Amino acid sequence: MPQAGDQAPAFQLADQDGNPVSLAQFAGRSVVLYFYPKDDTPGCTVEACGFRDEHSALEAAGAVVLGVSADSTASHRKFATKYNLPFPLLADVDHTVSEAYGVWGEKSLYGRKFLGITRATFLIGPDGVLKQVWPKVKVNGHVAEVLAALKGEAPAADSAVKKPAAKKAPTGKKVAAAKKAPAGKTVSGKSAATSKATAKKAAPAAKAPRAAKKAATAKKAPVAKKSAAAKKPAAGKKPAPAKKPAAAKKASAGKKPTPVKKPAAAKKASAGKKPAPAKKSAAAKKASRK
Repeated sequence: MPQAGDQAPAFQLADQDGNPVSLAQFAGRSVVLYFYPKDDTPGCTVEACGFRDEHSALEAAGAVVLGVSADSTASHRKFATKYNLPFPLLADVDHTVSEAYGVWGEKSLYGRKFLGITRATFLIGPDGVLKQVWPKVKVNGHVAEVLAALKGEAPAADSAVKKPAAKKAPTGKKVAAAKKAPAGKTVSGKSAATSKATAKKAAPAAKAPRAAKKAATAKKAPVAKKSAAAKKPAAGKKPAPAKKPAAAKKASAGKKPTPVKKPAAAKKASAGKKPAPAKKSAAAKKASRK
């Protein structure tokens, strides 16, 4: 494969309409010569539509776009018509031009090996010298790279640096994620240690009230028992002041109250006189007679 600084290999091929197209006819202008594997395949369609969308910008930068594959002119015509491609597609059926640019060779797909075109792009300067080469093209963002190179914004040395830069974005994200992960771990570790420390500190604090409660209940229990014991005797026994003196008990239990002494005159009167017999009723008299 020719490299930047080499003279671009001359060629002449038919486009989709059968018209001959040669490198010599574009002398004094930049040529974007891109090789693609096959018409109307996913990757080749994305690439062709990318050049189509930026075709006016590429022309404004002084470049001509030429697509090359090993398909026939009829296949090129169908492909160009389907996607409204405004630039020539060259039919390298016998792959002579592809071999001259080093893009024809053995390929492998799904374990099957075959000969075909490797996707590559060559930027040829107005003097016919290669200005930049993209040997293994990735279709996404490729047209922007070519346009930047035409404008002098991405020299050959810079383009090699730009591709790893595009790949570094995911690695940067991974590094950021990796940095965040330890930070999260340290924070979680500290939080875990803090939570353990607080749990340990909180555990005695939680146990202390329970112990205090148990002590309080243990102390209160005897007081409650004493009070209950004190209440029971008070409820069962009569108050001490209710007891009578022993003399009073003997007098009330064994002795009858002494009768009141009558005066002597009353005794004589009662002794001298006999009580008058009680009168019997008429019914009692009749009963005694019978």
